[in-house]
Amino acid sequence: MTVGVIGGGQLGRMLALAGYPLGLDFLFLDPSREAPAGRVAPVVHGAFTDPQLLKWLSRECQVLTFDWENISVEALRKHACGARRARICPPVSALATAQDRVAEKRLFERLGIPTTRWHAVGSRPALERALREVGLPGVLKTRRMGYDGKGQMRIRTHEDALRAWQSLGSVPLIYEEWVPFECEVSIIGARSTRGQTVFYPLNGNVHADGILRVTRAPYGPARWHRTAVDYLTRCLEHFRYAGVLTIEFFVRNGRLIANEMAPRVHNSGHWTIEGCATSQFENHLRSILGLPLGSTRPTGHSAMINLIGEMPAREALLAFEGLHLHEYGKEPRPGRKLGHCTLVEESTTRRDRLARRLLARVAPGVRLP
Repeated sequence: MTVGVIGGGQLGRMLALAGYPLGLDFLFLDPSREAPAGRVAPVVHGAFTDPQLLKWLSRECQVLTFDWENISVEALRKHACGARRARICPPVSALATAQDRVAEKRLFERLGIPTTRWHAVGSRPALERALREVGLPGVLKTRRMGYDGKGQMRIRTHEDALRAWQSLGSVPLIYEEWVPFECEVSIIGARSTRGQTVFYPLNGNVHADGILRVTRAPYGPARWHRTAVDYLTRCLEHFRYAGVLTIEFFVRNGRLIANEMAPRVHNSGHWTIEGCATSQFENHLRSILGLPLGSTRPTGHSAMINLIGEMPAREALLAFEGLHLHEYGKEPRPGRKLGHCTLVEESTTRRDRLARRLLARVAPGVRLP
């Protein structure tokens, strides 16, 4: 059984590492000769939109998946779908929705999932209407291709909005209210091609400069988890989904407000490799292949810390008792995710104490609430 993966980043790499014990083989498509997945699996180098490569990959593999969402839906539908070609999971319809923030907001509203107030912006007059109707402060974002804080600007004043328009206005935008949240959380679940579903414990996330720095799980009261599972279930059933799906939320006055969804394995779920009976990566593969899903039972209280921009000395990290280190094999660059490390402890108190010690070493400016 060969799984084709469009995108050979660290998520694809971890998919392959999770799949080999199941007896699976992998083929990746990625334009970069330095793709992290290339260290563990064969990579075909070429554009994600290359018709011949997409057709070849869909013939060689039993199922196609992807490790990030900014790939061409049109190219997938035209060159990778159809008779005698691989099944694509998650569904292309979910991918298309997640690529457009306006489509995503409309989906949340249609399914009765609370989200931020918003307004589509395609012109200066539309921006002025958005400022009047949504109000200040807010965030102006590109509708497409935004991730890790890219393609968005905080708006506090009318002058900020005009400057943001000059910077971002060459592409379709969305203006959203600014939510003064108490914390950020995410829920990760998997649905198989046979309709079986499982859900991971709620994640508590800390971002800096738009990039996830720390995840702790399990996190928050049980009612938050139940609400998040309800909202995620609505999305899974809407798409007749297969694979792992994540929704990120702001928490304001105990209320979960959906920010965005990701139709793939997610950075806030990396802790599941050591912190759960079955990782999100393994359950994604089980889901898209129609295999029974594995238990999401946590093995303890986990903290996952991203290693950004520059790798600390390996010896210093491994000196932390119980630390699990994952390096992605990427060249250092400001703002780039180079690896992560995970702690799994018997109590939240010990987990948080060790996580704060580790943060002081690798990211002194990041604080746990």
